[in-house]
Amino acid sequence: MMEATNRTRAETPPIPFDNSYARLPASFFSRVDPTPVEAPVLIRFNRELAEELGLDIAQLEADGAAIFSGNTILPGAEPLAMAYSGHQFGGFNPQLGDGRAILLGEVVDRHGRRRDIQLKGAGPTPYSRRGDGRAALGPVLREYIVSEAMQALGLPTTRALAAVVTGEPVYRETVQPGAVLTRVAASHIRVGTFQFHAARDDRAGVKRLADHAIARHYPELANDPQPYLAFLSAFADRQASLIARWLSIGFIHGVMNTDNVAISGETIDFGPCAFLDAYDPAKVFSSIDRNGRYAYAAQPGIGQWNLARLAETLLPLLDTDEEAAVTAANGVLKAYGERFQHHWLAAMRAKLGLSTIEDGDLDLVQDLLTHMHQEEADFTLAFRRLSDLAADPSTETAFTALFRNPASTSLWLDRWRRRVEAEGRSAEDTAAAMRAVNPAFIPRNHRIEQAIVAAQTNADFSPFDALIRVLARPYDDQPDMAPFAEPPAPGEEVLRTFCGT
Repeated sequence: MMEATNRTRAETPPIPFDNSYARLPASFFSRVDPTPVEAPVLIRFNRELAEELGLDIAQLEADGAAIFSGNTILPGAEPLAMAYSGHQFGGFNPQLGDGRAILLGEVVDRHGRRRDIQLKGAGPTPYSRRGDGRAALGPVLREYIVSEAMQALGLPTTRALAAVVTGEPVYRETVQPGAVLTRVAASHIRVGTFQFHAARDDRAGVKRLADHAIARHYPELANDPQPYLAFLSAFADRQASLIARWLSIGFIHGVMNTDNVAISGETIDFGPCAFLDAYDPAKVFSSIDRNGRYAYAAQPGIGQWNLARLAETLLPLLDTDEEAAVTAANGVLKAYGERFQHHWLAAMRAKLGLSTIEDGDLDLVQDLLTHMHQEEADFTLAFRRLSDLAADPSTETAFTALFRNPASTSLWLDRWRRRVEAEGRSAEDTAAAMRAVNPAFIPRNHRIEQAIVAAQTNADFSPFDALIRVLARPYDDQPDMAPFAEPPAPGEEVLRTFCGT
């Protein structure tokens, strides 16, 4: 009855769909429509992203509650749930898939890039595994905040196009408001998508998927004499670069299972993710990561582990001789470590204001991080205030005050100053370069929690809106927003984050 009452199809499509994944074999997905909801209300629409995608903004704003809840299916949409497998905390599950997400289709944006448009929390699918297919408001707001912040910080990421409250409750540990997130991604192809076909010994499916992924994400490799090995190598470099950049901003993904690793090289699936306050390489926030598998400093190694799982699925495509295929794959795995170290050290040099390469740079970086850990210095503020110090020596106290023993920083600061002076750049240029990579604002965990609590308990979205505004300009000082740059006060600390979308 609800579907007959609520389900409509728009006559003039505000989203110009052009779907390629839906043209793949039926084994890649299940066709399923979103389940209508009772009383959807649009709480956020990303006009800037809609413009980039070439969408009809006026119609989407007028009809957004129905469209972004799944109550209205637009012409050209071909809703489907993608099939995939995955290693979850090291254990393989051959049958996962989109259990609460439905891919509406694809658009080609104004820059010629193909992008997925997906609803998260749109109802059950054949892969829901007894779940309700819904999402709670809190996780939807978290993903909206963090994914858009990652975009503003300059990292490859999925995006948030809209958020809708459904007017229906969802039942988790407690009863919570339901919501739907509209996510935009370069694609939703994952390492686990390859594993799905490999686990069924579907070599034709693996090849078809690899060809599709190369055409979509790595078209420059199409004519490579060894396209699948080149694909594995290119993906390895994107992962190494992405994880290095995560570490450079203090980001902890929280659940780097192979079904949460996008082949495009984007950050995807913002579940129990969090950002460091005080620097701690062993820090874990995720409530389900009980053994620290996905701790902050463990992420590069997990990236290599996940790469190995992709390599296993591609072995039959790398060489007809199994031993030769394994040798080729191992070469890529070995090179990953060097690639990560290159990307990470380059990012950390930039954070210290260094544009040239010297032998002692690694020690300079590691000694600062070790000192920050010992002295419990805030990761984001330490680098931002070091950026200020590069331009103005009188701000040294603001930097050293972040450490429990302020005088303990003097020896390291002397080394850093000598290294920066050897660059030969002006103090103003050095400081400007540092401020461009050391954000003043990140999605502080306690600020996200405050926004979620206000929305869930009082339907007050003003803290959410304020956080979105300040995080859109993370590298600007924004003096009127200074409290958003501060770490949590005693009692405000967030110790655990949770999955939920």
